Amino acid sequence: MTTDIRPLAGLRVVEMTHMIMGPSCGMFLGMLGAEIIKVEPPEGDKTRALTGMGRGFYPTFNRGKKSITLDLKSDAGKEALHRLLEGADIFVENFRDQSLAKMGFAPEVLKARYPRLIVSSLKGFLKGPYENRTAMDEVVQMMTGMAYMTGPTGRPLRIGSSANDIMGGLFGAFAVLAALLQREKDGQGHVLRTGLFENCLLLVAQHMVQFDIEGREAPPMPEREFSWPVYDIFETSEGRQMFIGAVTEGQWVTLCNILGLDVLRDDPALQTRMDQIEARDRTIPVVAKAVSGRSFSDLIEVFEDAGIPFSPIHRPAEMYDDPHVTRPGGLFTSTLPEGDTYRAPVMPFEIDDQPVVAGPLDIAAIGADTHAVLSAAGLNEAEIAAACGLESAA
Repeated sequence: MTTDIRPLAGLRVVEMTHMIMGPSCGMFLGMLGAEIIKVEPPEGDKTRALTGMGRGFYPTFNRGKKSITLDLKSDAGKEALHRLLEGADIFVENFRDQSLAKMGFAPEVLKARYPRLIVSSLKGFLKGPYENRTAMDEVVQMMTGMAYMTGPTGRPLRIGSSANDIMGGLFGAFAVLAALLQREKDGQGHVLRTGLFENCLLLVAQHMVQFDIEGREAPPMPEREFSWPVYDIFETSEGRQMFIGAVTEGQWVTLCNILGLDVLRDDPALQTRMDQIEARDRTIPVVAKAVSGRSFSDLIEVFEDAGIPFSPIHRPAEMYDDPHVTRPGGLFTSTLPEGDTYRAPVMPFEIDDQPVVAGPLDIAAIGADTHAVLSAAGLNEAEIAAACGLESAA
């Protein structure tokens, strides 16, 4: 069961994007009830054909969208896009500024032509010295220090998902919601620009601020200075890895009691959190030895009952076996154009105790909705064929 709350129902989004940042913005808006019309070139979004680690890009971030194809190299294709924008509330794009301007769809042009249209541009950088640079998730992670903080010294490492792109898309959707509220007040559309670099900069802000306050840099996370007595990965008696945390004096005492470590619990030199942190070199090996004598299943049960932070070390594929993930509303099934199905999570929040997702979450075939959408916009058969780069409607 899902909550039938569609705050963006009745709003039309024309989306012209590829890869992850732009498509995720449209997906978030669609899951809140907006109609998403994805504009693809005649051969389809190239993201559809990615393999390897890119195989999940298109199916994950284009769920629930309509698909139309337009040949935007032609005047007919451009005119068809303008016809769609006449009835649209939001235009989402992640093209290079120069490419968009060359096609005649620069944000300032659209703002002048469609006064109530909200233009959401998802770019590598906000306006400034770098605004025309080519950016990708990995590029900005290297630029901002995110990769430096993730890998050990001398081995910068991007984080293990496209989290920066996804969060950039989320901020794009967040900006759209703000612009919609503002449009209710002033009746005007607005031009929005979301920067992937600036998004990543926000993600490393805590490390920047530490330096600005203290005048010293935080080391990379694998070599970090711990702020907690126990915050580590250990091995159980079966050799299975488990993360265990004890971040307060109370949790320290509880953990020592569970593991039978009276020698640490009662040590006069280990009675405050700072004492425990400063003694990690000698205490963590003791904790590790105690954990290695207990079974994984036993520790999970007692840690959960006692409120100790813990986690098994999972691979993403194992999430399909996790009882919390597979609970009702944890995963939603989508269908690919070929008929295959897959499961994926949706919005990470609930309203009135129910997950929120609007409409079907299937993936449309390339151009599956072209005729229906363009004919509803007033184009005849010949105009539709010309807009799609076809010689005839057939």
